[in-house]
Amino acid sequence: MTRPTEAFKLVDASEWEAARAQGVYTGSAVDRADGYIHMSTALQLAETARRHYAGRGNLLLLTVPLEGLGDALRWEPSRGGDLFPHLYAPLAISAVTAVRACSVAPDGTMRFEDEPRA
Repeated sequence: MTRPTEAFKLVDASEWEAARAQGVYTGSAVDRADGYIHMSTALQLAETARRHYAGRGNLLLLTVPLEGLGDALRWEPSRGGDLFPHLYAPLAISAVTAVRACSVAPDGTMRFEDEPRA
């Protein structure tokens, strides 16, 4: 099976602004407690949003190419044995290739501010 070439991270917009000022993102409180930055693949993202971010606004979705993260990136089992990308180092702001404003509805549906509403 081919591994994805990019991962995604949902972050609070205010945390990201603070990270931009420092040049690195050191993770959320949960990330720091666990010792690594939790990320998701495209296939894992919807479930991550539903489980951990339902009902939250003021979020940003970061796109992170995995090439170049080196040995700090580890694929480790989580939900049901699915392998998730975990980053055991601060994330350089320059490593993020896209940032999209979003919210997660109470039912776990992700809504992006740059998409038209139905």
